[in-house]
Amino acid sequence: MGVLEDLASTPRERLAVHATADAVRHLRKGHPWLWRDSILRTNSDGSTGDLAVVFDERRNFCGIGLWDREGPLAVRMLHAGTPTTVDADFLAGKLIDAVAHRSMFESNPATTAWRVVHGENDGLPGLVVDRFEDVLVVRLDTAAWLPQLAHIVPTLVELCDAQTVILRCSRRLGSLLPAGISDGMTLHGQAPHGRVPFRENGLRFSADVVNGQKTGHFLDQRDNRIIAASRCDNASVLDVFCNSGGFSVHAAWGGAQSVHSIDLSPHAIDALALHVDMNRDSYPRATTFSSETADAFDALKQLRRAGELFDVVIVDPPSFAPRQTAVAAALRAYRRLTEAALELLTEGGTLVQASCSSRISHAEFRDVVISTIRGQGRSMHDIVETAHAPDHPITFPEGAYLKAIFGRVT
Repeated sequence: MGVLEDLASTPRERLAVHATADAVRHLRKGHPWLWRDSILRTNSDGSTGDLAVVFDERRNFCGIGLWDREGPLAVRMLHAGTPTTVDADFLAGKLIDAVAHRSMFESNPATTAWRVVHGENDGLPGLVVDRFEDVLVVRLDTAAWLPQLAHIVPTLVELCDAQTVILRCSRRLGSLLPAGISDGMTLHGQAPHGRVPFRENGLRFSADVVNGQKTGHFLDQRDNRIIAASRCDNASVLDVFCNSGGFSVHAAWGGAQSVHSIDLSPHAIDALALHVDMNRDSYPRATTFSSETADAFDALKQLRRAGELFDVVIVDPPSFAPRQTAVAAALRAYRRLTEAALELLTEGGTLVQASCSSRISHAEFRDVVISTIRGQGRSMHDIVETAHAPDHPITFPEGAYLKAIFGRVT
């Protein structure tokens, strides 16, 4: 971890950042972000990773956070209120609290992977830590965290008794990473040999923690997969945007007769096949599996032309609204997906539809799904709506991204 120690030992500046009254009002209520266009002035340009002390227009202390010179989000707030010292002990306290809030997972051998740190919602904006048994994956959304990793990693290793820690970085950080730092590098222990095995709800899975999407597996749908499984007994199931097969495997575990899975990524389909085989002894019946590597909209159209129908249709797409200007197009895409799913759903079948677009509210998503169903002269019954799993807590409105709706459609 030499390069991280070098980053940690580099002298850091403390910037004085003066923000608008509106921004200060939100920060004092606990909002974790200070946008660049809300800054009135700073005492210097600073470097990414410096501590930024935020003041109001009258030079009254507001809070302190990490400075990022790149992009529109200038300060990730770590503390607001009265002045305090932000150092290794401060960060260790945040990590201790985060781990303690997930203590319910420690004693559950059926689930050995969960989110340890959920960024802003654990008071550590831009920092995510996922655990896969004794492997931790630290994912950064800002290079401002790099100087702190030399302090954070040993604390995480001790708290979680981790054998390996892997660094993952969001795509926007690519050219911003200093020499010696790279996405997928090992920060502690030995680099994993291939995929990292773990259990979810008693089923066997594995995560590509070095090269996979995000941290290697989407842990936030864990509870929703259980709900979906409960509706799959003796059913034909279609899993769209199947990724590595979380819903598909759970559907078979729930007693599905057949499962057809679709994803655009051949790597996802390969992982799906692996996970299907890993759990053969957990299926109550001899489920028939099939899959295809294809664009979801094209695949759904082909299935409709072939006259296929399914008792359960699961639609769990990636985010369609990465920015505010994409919201209208995203809502249209959700409507198109609902229409396509309904054309493949049997009378009285179950529709499972999810959204991970934070810029689309739960109410907006529900309205798109329900209004589309009604527009086709059908109705949804026995509705269950869900949000975030307990290891993905939400502490500010913009942090809420996941929503799902389950219902029987007649």
